[in-house]
Amino acid sequence: MNNRIPETPPVIHPIPDGVARSLWSVMIPVYNCFEYIRVAVESVLKQDPGEQAMQIEVIDDCSTDGDVEALVKEIGAGRVGYYRQPVNRGSLRNFETAIQRSRGERVHLLHGDDLVKPGFYEEIDKLFCANPGIGAAFTKCTHVDENGVEAAPWHISLLQEPGIIPGFLEQAAVAPILQPPSIVVKREVYEKLGSFYGVHYGEDWEMWIRIAANYSVAYSPRCLALYRSGHAANITSRSIATGQNILDIKKVIRLAQNSIPLPLRRKLKARASKNFSIHYAMASNRIYHTDKKGAFIQAHGALGLSSNLKSIYYVVRLYLLHLRKTIFK
Repeated sequence: MNNRIPETPPVIHPIPDGVARSLWSVMIPVYNCFEYIRVAVESVLKQDPGEQAMQIEVIDDCSTDGDVEALVKEIGAGRVGYYRQPVNRGSLRNFETAIQRSRGERVHLLHGDDLVKPGFYEEIDKLFCANPGIGAAFTKCTHVDENGVEAAPWHISLLQEPGIIPGFLEQAAVAPILQPPSIVVKREVYEKLGSFYGVHYGEDWEMWIRIAANYSVAYSPRCLALYRSGHAANITSRSIATGQNILDIKKVIRLAQNSIPLPLRRKLKARASKNFSIHYAMASNRIYHTDKKGAFIQAHGALGLSSNLKSIYYVVRLYLLHLRKTIFK
């Protein structure tokens, strides 16, 4: 077994009796995203309710692009904890370590290149207080590029007012409808279900499906989280260039079947495969001018997921674009 990619959910151990608990644990896993860490940490500190209420810690997977410990000490001035892995363990094991080290009732895994807007923790707190039986809560999210420019919110509002999402499992199982910086999960949920596993790309989507199969989840339509995309160190960007994203998504779709009621499995699997096929076929057209090889990898992978008419259209469109460029170059 590849120790960096566990094939079963890593066990999260309960907090021992006698250990002081906080309400929040904001755990910030980082690896070679040095230029974004300051913004991520400061976005939390601006909302800091105090050390007794919130644990804040950076978990460094042996970054090589800067002195993360010195940066954390400078920004946090003793308020932000720092832990460095003894060796590079990979993103999944770093997430596992972050959750294991958390002491709060609610765990927010904030990747080192992402950030949250003012009011995020207050809004999440309202969701948990209004719906005490939920396992997790999240807000609307949008993308931010390497220069800090925000895009439009990346999905329509799932609800018009804050509350529990009805039928969330069926929605979550066919397409990712949230990003990691936008969600806070009760630690007891990780203790019951385990940590992230199986793949490096799409591991969060599988986790949200697993949670949705076992707990109610609440949502706020306020856009209070920012997911960083487009930079070279981003796992998504690297996976798209090699096609690993498609291999991983196929695996996640298979793994997700374990969380879906038997009567719904075939239908939701087909819908998920079609959704991702269309997404990657369209992406192949978008990235053609910057990554020609990656564009064709995405196109071929799209048809391997689902040979629907929309995907076929975009793949044909890609080949016609390539033909025009070849003839008239």
